[in-house]
Amino acid sequence: MAAAIQIINKILASGDHHAILSLIKGLRNGIVYGAKVRFPHALVMTFLFKSDSLRNKIIGILQATYTHSKNLGLFVLAYKTLTLLMQFAQNEKYKPQSFVAAFIAGYVIFGRYNKVNEQINLYLLSRILYGLAQLAVKRGYVPKPKGEVFPMFAAIVWGIVLWLFEHEKDTLQPSLASSMTYLYHDSNTWHNLKDFLLYNKPSKK
Repeated sequence: MAAAIQIINKILASGDHHAILSLIKGLRNGIVYGAKVRFPHALVMTFLFKSDSLRNKIIGILQATYTHSKNLGLFVLAYKTLTLLMQFAQNEKYKPQSFVAAFIAGYVIFGRYNKVNEQINLYLLSRILYGLAQLAVKRGYVPKPKGEVFPMFAAIVWGIVLWLFEHEKDTLQPSLASSMTYLYHDSNTWHNLKDFLLYNKPSKK
């Protein structure tokens, strides 16, 4: 066993087969990162908001963690593989390669609808919109704001989401609509001190 580990360490240190090994390391990192991100999130959200048996809660947490880890690991592997193949075919690295590789891998892996993929895609959407706005300023397509931008950004985001919630609730993601119902509508009803302070749902008379 020790001899085998020494051989593997020599291969890793030599720099040979770096491209292939980087694919394996990318798969590994995607799996580990996915588990680190999803497990605590699923654990907290499940025990806070889901009413089910302990067994079903644990199964749900493990399934969400597995899906996130597997998909992120496979995406990293697919993306790095495709970019390496395009660089090999074109003998050079070009900017469009990253988009094309991610487009294909994203379609195949994150294009399959499930709750985990939906959350990941929505998370990325908010980040890229923010990034594209900054890129527009950086490239000079939009003049650089003279004052503080973040307060206006926050005002627009919260104004739109509350308007949608109050008037077009069915257009919001179910988990968001549920959270906002808890915050803004369920807080309008109570019958006594018990359901005013301790429980969300009003107690039956």
